Parts: sequence; structure tokens; C-alpha cells
Amino acid sequence: MKIAGDLLGERARLTPDRTALVYVPTGERFTYAQLDARAVRLARIWRALGVGKGDRFAILADSRVEYVDAFFAAAKAGVILVPLGTRLTPRELAGILEDARVSGLLYGAEHAETVRSLAELLNKGPQGQQGLQGQQTGVPGVPVVPGVPFVPCWLSLDEPALPGHLRLADLGTADPWAPERCDPEDLWCLLYTSGTTGKPKGVMLPHRMILWNGYNTAASWQLRPDDVSPIFTPLYHAGGLCVFLVPLFTIGGTLILHRGFDAAEVWRVIEQERCTIVLGVPTIYKLLMDDPGFETADLSSVRELVSGGAPLPAYLVEAYQNRGVPLRQGYGLTEVGVNCFAMTIEESIAKPGAIGKPLLFTEARLEGEDGAEVAVGDVGELLLRGPHVCRGYWNNPEATAAALDAEGWFHTGDLARRDADGFFYIAGRKKDMIISGGVNVYPAEIEAELLLHSQVRDAAVVGIPHPTWGEVGIAFVVPGDEPPAAEEIVAFLEARLARYKVPREFVFVDVLPRTPYGKVVKGELRERYLSMEPSREIP
Repeated sequence: MKIAGDLLGERARLTPDRTALVYVPTGERFTYAQLDARAVRLARIWRALGVGKGDRFAILADSRVEYVDAFFAAAKAGVILVPLGTRLTPRELAGILEDARVSGLLYGAEHAETVRSLAELLNKGPQGQQGLQGQQTGVPGVPVVPGVPFVPCWLSLDEPALPGHLRLADLGTADPWAPERCDPEDLWCLLYTSGTTGKPKGVMLPHRMILWNGYNTAASWQLRPDDVSPIFTPLYHAGGLCVFLVPLFTIGGTLILHRGFDAAEVWRVIEQERCTIVLGVPTIYKLLMDDPGFETADLSSVRELVSGGAPLPAYLVEAYQNRGVPLRQGYGLTEVGVNCFAMTIEESIAKPGAIGKPLLFTEARLEGEDGAEVAVGDVGELLLRGPHVCRGYWNNPEATAAALDAEGWFHTGDLARRDADGFFYIAGRKKDMIISGGVNVYPAEIEAELLLHSQVRDAAVVGIPHPTWGEVGIAFVVPGDEPPAAEEIVAFLEARLARYKVPREFVFVDVLPRTPYGKVVKGELRERYLSMEPSREIP
């Protein structure tokens, strides 16, 4: 698929005066022409600093207009943007910066303390020794932090955190500008995975992948130029950048950018800006439902709500439907584009729990342990192939080979089934599957049933080693206002599931550990359970 180009520049050429972005904290409104001019300015500054095509430049900031500038400036300059998770520790960030060998870091004052700690840590180098030596910075005239040659340019969006750091507002150039011509397979972004199961890996997102996601989502989800969508999820994540930012800019819609998530603010803005389509994760939709604005906000403009990141509890779907707004489950991975399936609003109601059918020109296959495709209704690993698949993992050929096979199929690690009508349903992560007494047990199936109980607000099932059965399921449950007894939950599940699927034990907790995008950190739950009473025997 030969697709590359300056998306924001092209949209500004076609509809320069249309509103592209509204920034909630300040109320500023930007047309496509204005936003394009901002991105061009940053791209020119990078070029003047010697940061060029193929160089990596990291960004550590909360959601703000400059984040959008950096994303599109990277495409214009051929720079590879490396968004950094704002919840990561300086040590975690240092590992990413060293792995990516960035030419610089763009940061906001809200993370100045992290930047100071990061600079000190990088200056010491591995195991407290002096940092890497003898490498060229490639950025003439930019102060270099001693011992940190792989972060030569520290660029602040506000007041610099340390002497020698540059302030973006002080920089500028009148040099002539022309966008860098990029090949479809040139990288636009390196997005590092959350690292819940090990060291973060840099997912290589080429121009072809990001732009195809924009076109295909706009077409398959039937987005419109008059669509208005809020972004209150982090922009360092693929969901923040690619679910609606790229698709809506492709079609010429309007984005409403929040600095962060505040339920009352979200309801107010949805009403005031007449938002039409909204992305969130189950945790966010639960917080929105608990806010008083859920009952009072005017939602007449909202066409649909889309949830991703984690399985969507049925009680949330029902609650929003009762407010007259469809809430449907989406599916995607950083590695295969965050939008991989589609269905109509009517289908989402008729097929509860489904993620839909593959998008246009997206191939999906369900593969069994023997490598053969499974029958309709059976569970297999979900494989995806198409223009929306990444190039693999940065500096990690082993992980790339394990995920991307010779025929171009990406092995997602997710288990799924397909019904006779071609709709797909996620059954859980392959690594989370429990093999009990030689029988496969899928935690997602159990969790879906648990969440149907009126007094279960959240739930996760993990496998624990067992001397007789190999593994057994343990359920962590967040109870409702009237916590049910374990025996009541067992009876509830036995009426819906085979007895071998019912967890052997139920642990009641106040909250489940989740990533910023809603995925339960199941490794933490296993460790918590095993540390509770190491000597006891599981029945």
C-alpha cells in the first residue's frame, strides 16, 4: 500500500478555514490553516537545529496543542516522534530514550521535576557510571548535557527545567520550507508498549500505517466532516493519536482537546460543543456514569460512544442505552492500528459483546494450536493482516519475528471466536488462558458473566498453579453497594457456565490495578494472591 504525505498540510489546503481543534483549558480555537502553520514552525526549528529525517525526537507532556504540533511536525520533517508515558519513572524513561537513541526531548513544565531527575540519571549512565561517550550529537550549536550524547537537545515548551535547555518560544527561523518527502515505510512514530509483561518495546509505526488508519476508519466507521469528538485520553498512547485525531483530520472534522480527564468537564464540553462521537475506556465510562452530569447533560448531539482498551461490562452498555446513547466495543492494538473492526449502531445492540467485522481490506484469521484455522464458534488466536500492520519492534528482531510471520500475519496474542454472521468476539489474552485439568478456560468469558451480576462492579480472573489440576481460576471482584457472598456468586455463575469454569475462590477488592488505558494488570493480581497466604492449599 503506497501511501505517505503531509496529512495536515493537505487538509489545510482543502479546508483552511474549518475549525480543526478547540483547546478546552484556554478556549482557543484553531483552523486547519492555523494548526498547519504551527506544525510547520516546529518542523523548521527542528531542521534548523540539525534534527532531520529518520532522527528520533521524544516528547514528555500532558495533552496540549503543542503535542498535536509535534505529531504533525514530525510527519512534515521526516522526524520519528517518540511519545513518552507521563506516568513512567525517570528510570523507565531513561531506558526508552537510550533504546531509541533520541536526538532530543520536548517537554512541558508540568514534568520539569521528572526531567531534572531524568537528566541526572542519564548523566550517570548505566549502573551510575559516566554516560555513553564518543558519539556525535548531530545538532550543531545545541548545548550538550555532559555524558548524555543520545539526548543532545533538551527543548522546553515552557520555562526550561535546567540551565542549557532551550525554550521553544525563543526559537525561530525564516529559512525556506518544504516538507520532507517520506516513503510509505518511513517511520512516523515509535510508540513504546506499556511494559506490563516485561521491558517496553518500541512499536514502529510507518506513515503508511497511520495514514491508512485515518482513511479506513473514516470510511468504515462512516465518519463525517461535521463530526466533533473530544480527546481526554493521553496523547502518548495510540488511542489518543490514532482513534480520532488522524481519522477526523482526514475527513475534516473537529477535535476538542482536554488537558486531562475530568468527568464534569467532559459532560459540559460534550453539551457545549455538540460532540457527535466519543472515545473512552470502560473505567472512564464508569466515572462518567457516576458523575451527576450523566443524568443532566444534553446528549442529543451524540451519535455513538466507542469503548476500547478492555472488555466492556454489560451494565455500562445498558446504562448508556437507557440514556439514549449507544455504547459499543471497539478493538485494536498499537501494533495493528487501533481501529480494526467496525459495526453499525444497530448491530452493536443486536450483537452485545461483539467487536464487529474487520474493517475494509483487513484480513482476520483465528488460528488453533496446530496452526489451522478454527471452525465457526471455536476459539483461536486472532491474526490480522493488511495495510494497518506495523513494521515490528525497534531494535528487537526476535520480538518482531515472533509477532509477524513470513506471510505478513500479525499474531495479536488475543483469543477470539467468530459467529456464523462473521462477527468477532474477544475471549481474552492467550497468555491469560487457564488450562485446568487439560481443559482450556477463558477468563474473559467468566469476567463477562461476573459483570452481569447486579452487585459486581468490576472483575478479573487469573490462573493460579494447582498441584492436581495444573491451574485453577481465582476471581478478583470489586463489589457493588451490597457486597454479595462468595456462595451467591458461585450459584450465579453455575447457572450460566460449566462448573469447571467457575473460579475456585473469590477475592474482594476495592479496585483492580489497571493501565492508563484500562487493561487489568493481571500479573500484579497473581502476585498479590500468591503472597496472601503462601502455605494454604487451594481447594
